[in-house]
Amino acid sequence: MEGQPHHLLRLVLSCRKITAQVTSARTESIVAMASSSENEFIAEYRAKLHRFPRSVNFWDAKTASRVGEKLGVRLREIGVADVEIDLHEELSRPVHLRRMVMPLFHSVRRVGVSVSGADKLDS
Repeated sequence: MEGQPHHLLRLVLSCRKITAQVTSARTESIVAMASSSENEFIAEYRAKLHRFPRSVNFWDAKTASRVGEKLGVRLREIGVADVEIDLHEELSRPVHLRRMVMPLFHSVRRVGVSVSGADKLDS
């Protein structure tokens, strides 16, 4: 199984939330997941919901960083040390969204989980 990733990090982005999930390449089942819709983020979400003028996005780079930190901790707990991103999918995102999700990859890396392919997004 050389050349094929063992765990794939996928991001699901909407204007309301960001969800990061790590799937096993063999079974395509989710092994770890973190989202900005979890209880920890509800107070911040509600504050942004009732803010005037209204914002298009209810999450930002700071929220993405916190989601990445939660995901990294969960991956460490189950023993996953390396994940890979789908580089083609991430490069197809608009530049402003790419900038907002980069802190997620950096947070996962700071916790101690290697993120293969994220270094190519910086350039």
